[in-house]
Amino acid sequence: MYRTVKLTPIYAARLREKKKATPFMFTTSLNLLKIFGMVRFLLAFLLFANIGMAQKSGKNDKHLLNSLKQHIGFLSSDDLKGRRAGDPGEVLAADYISNKFKSYGLLPKGADGGYLQPFNIFDGKEISQSTYFKVNGHSLIPIIDFFPLSNSINSNAISADISPALNESGQPWIIDLADPLEQQKSNPHFDPSNVVTELLTNAHTKGAPAVIFYNSKPDGDQLRFEPKDQSAATIIPAIFITTKAKQEYFTDPSSSYRIEFSISFSPRVRLARNVVGYIDNGAPLTIVLGAHFDHLGYGEDGNSMIRGGEPAIHNGADDNASGTSAIIELASQLSRSKSKPYNYLFIAFSAEELGLNGSKFFVENPTIPLNTINYMINLDMVGRMNDSTKSITVGGYGTSPSWKSMIESVKQKTFSIRVDSSGTGPSDHTSFYRKDIPVLFFFTGLHTDYHKPSDDADKINYLGTVEIVKFIRELILTNPTAPKLAFTKTREQQTGTSARFTVSMGIMPDYSFSGSGVRVDGVSENRPAKRAGVLAGDVIKQLGVHSTSSVEGYMQALSKFKKGEQTTVVVARGDKEITLEIIF
Repeated sequence: MYRTVKLTPIYAARLREKKKATPFMFTTSLNLLKIFGMVRFLLAFLLFANIGMAQKSGKNDKHLLNSLKQHIGFLSSDDLKGRRAGDPGEVLAADYISNKFKSYGLLPKGADGGYLQPFNIFDGKEISQSTYFKVNGHSLIPIIDFFPLSNSINSNAISADISPALNESGQPWIIDLADPLEQQKSNPHFDPSNVVTELLTNAHTKGAPAVIFYNSKPDGDQLRFEPKDQSAATIIPAIFITTKAKQEYFTDPSSSYRIEFSISFSPRVRLARNVVGYIDNGAPLTIVLGAHFDHLGYGEDGNSMIRGGEPAIHNGADDNASGTSAIIELASQLSRSKSKPYNYLFIAFSAEELGLNGSKFFVENPTIPLNTINYMINLDMVGRMNDSTKSITVGGYGTSPSWKSMIESVKQKTFSIRVDSSGTGPSDHTSFYRKDIPVLFFFTGLHTDYHKPSDDADKINYLGTVEIVKFIRELILTNPTAPKLAFTKTREQQTGTSARFTVSMGIMPDYSFSGSGVRVDGVSENRPAKRAGVLAGDVIKQLGVHSTSSVEGYMQALSKFKKGEQTTVVVARGDKEITLEIIF
């Protein structure tokens, strides 16, 4: 209902005058009221929007944290027995990762249309079933009664009549190791293998076709067959028999005994597998995100930091269930991203702990063309960010001039970054760097649980891992239109070893090489090896007087030299051995 109000003449006149006198002021006041109202509305809208975004962000972070806990908890559980490459626990882990990739819609990019890319690990050698040793027709039991030395040459069937008390030309010798080993104990450079080599050389020089060793000391049976022995082959066949066998089958040193034996070895192989998933956005370039998912098992391969005691499961929560879980979550997030500037290849590598075998196999047998890879990001041990320092290390910083601006473009205040320029190191990014691909390596540092059974899921800094995953996601998506990154070579970084040395040849070893010696995977410019004429593909057999039958032996040999010293390096190149002069 409306009610008409009649204005008095005086009030109406004043109102008409006011309208005449201040039309602008009147309308401006109304506009200001409207603007003020709009500002209040916008401020309220932004406030609620920010609250909504913060709530959404917090919800996403909580989901990410819970997912990381789930992944790391499973991968580092006792049920997987330490995920040793080639063992059943590694198979369970590979299945878990494959199923996650599949659930996120990643395409299988392994071998034969599946997610898995299987490969063999050379695990040393084993005594073939055709090997035997008989005394007067009695067969001795391999390993229990006898074994060929792990570096013995093969031999066809040999039979002869021998007397333990006599070492004659043309007949196998029986040698007691007790006295020769005892005489060398005071030598600071004592190496039992050198003693054995000298005895074999002397026997060969005097016409012995083979040697049978034993050790009469009470603890003489401590010698063991070493499947991973890569030392140079013996000059003649060599067998070790136990004290018990010696006493049982050679009862009278002056008697004659008929012996028969044959020696042969077969390779011992484990089957491992990479897990490879692909997001195909139809882009010309691909980003690789990788992490190794294998660990140490019970420490059977000699890479545990625990020496002695009962074998225990090494769960490897930080090393490297943390990095594996991070790439699983990055796969989930990037599969849902609306920004599609690149394709993404996710690789969970196996056998990293044995020498980067999985990543080495992938770059030699890639499932996408290597020249379409823009860069590779490797996550290895990203689960133990220190709550006090709140810092992480990013390696590979020098492998492309673009990394500086790309990293600085990501706005985050959660942790600080320490950079390392080197593109090499004891993790899988090294394999990609050697193919001239820019790399980044994310790492939260070593700790007292490294390579121990105590590296468990309850010690992971999950909040810190969440922030690293978010940072890498933003690093990728904040730089969506950058051209293919330029690659630059960097300095070498030495890998872990028990040796302490101050010189380097400037080579990159092929850690997957199973032969005797150190195969050169790459040679750095302007370094001693390059100046000496060492080439990629050469196998380093000797440095000075020191044998280099393995990478560890090579590192030990380096520790004998100082800067400025000169020596020789013997390399096998094709079917020839070449001696080169080298100055450190």
